[in-house]
Amino acid sequence: MDSARERNCHPDYWKALDGLKKRAGATINNDTVALEAGRGKGSIKKSRPEFAKLIAAIDDAAVAKIAKEGEAQLELARCKAKVKDLESTLQASFAREASLVMELLTLKKELVSFRKGQVLPLVRRGDGAAAAGV
Repeated sequence: MDSARERNCHPDYWKALDGLKKRAGATINNDTVALEAGRGKGSIKKSRPEFAKLIAAIDDAAVAKIAKEGEAQLELARCKAKVKDLESTLQASFAREASLVMELLTLKKELVSFRKGQVLPLVRRGDGAAAAGV
C-alpha cells in the first residue's frame, strides 16, 4: 500500500488517517485527517508535493469508506424490510389466534348448554318403534 519511507514523512498524518479508517461514522477528508493529527484545518495542501501520496491515500480511504457504508445501508434496508414482513406475519398470527379462541369459547358454551339438557333428544327413550323407524 504505502511504503515506510512515505509514511516517515508526516507520520502523525498517516497515524491519524489509520485511526479515522477504523472509527465508525468518521468522515475522511484532508481536514479531518489534519485535525485528528493535531494540526490546523487546511494544513494538508494539494500544492505541496510531499502531501501527494497522503492526499491520494486519504481520497482512496474516503471512497472505500463510502462504499462500505453504502453496503451497510443496503443491508440495513434489507433488515428493516424483513422486520416489517415479520411484524405483519405476527399480526396475522395474532388475529388468527384470537379468532380461534373466540370459536373455542363459543363451542364450549354450546357444549355446556347440551349437557344441561336444553337440547331435545332425537330418539325417545323407551320407544323402540321410533328407534326402528316404523
